[in-house]
Amino acid sequence: MSDTDLDEIRKTRLAQLQQQAEPGGGGSTGSREEQRQQQADARNSILAQILTPEAADRLGRIRLVKESRAVDVEDRLIMMAKSGQLRIKVTEDQLKGLLGAVADNSREKDGNDNILVTRRKGLWDDDNDDFAGIS
Repeated sequence: MSDTDLDEIRKTRLAQLQQQAEPGGGGSTGSREEQRQQQADARNSILAQILTPEAADRLGRIRLVKESRAVDVEDRLIMMAKSGQLRIKVTEDQLKGLLGAVADNSREKDGNDNILVTRRKGLWDDDNDDFAGIS
């Protein structure tokens, strides 16, 4: 390769990088958005095949309250469907069981669901009543 060929390659590569770096330029953001949309459509299609309407409705309500929990449940359902563990559509009761398992799992990870209250002993505590008669 000659120096002119290398210079042309560098210029085209630099132009590509600049085009990608520009906001809204290059079409790469459009293709990324397109890919996200396709993934969301595929995900929704799989969930529609493996959930009963009642279970899908419940999952939608859960998404309104806590989206991270709904995404965790969806991921687990899709993984189970792809591995062949689901033979029939998931009912609302089965979804409740799965929600409980996911909730327990997240509690174990976080470990901060418990509230501990410690009270300082003051001058007028019940423990001091024993000394009230001594003068």
